[in-house]
Amino acid sequence: MEVYTYSEARQNLSEPLNQAQAEEVIIKRRDGAVFSIKAKKPKKSPFNVEGIESTVSKKQILAAVRESRKS
Repeated sequence: MEVYTYSEARQNLSEPLNQAQAEEVIIKRRDGAVFSIKAKKPKKSPFNVEGIESTVSKKQILAAVRESRKS
């Protein structure tokens, strides 16, 4: 865990942010306040799923969709 003073972090913000990609970074202010910086992982879409192999044709899928919409 890397620790920076407020002044160090302010002067070169890119350095603490780059360090936060790998580990938690602590920034301490002169008044004793302590802050933690930690990179967040991007959220993946729930719709981003891998496809599956199937013997069902496009025509059969469209027919099933049409049939389901009738009711």
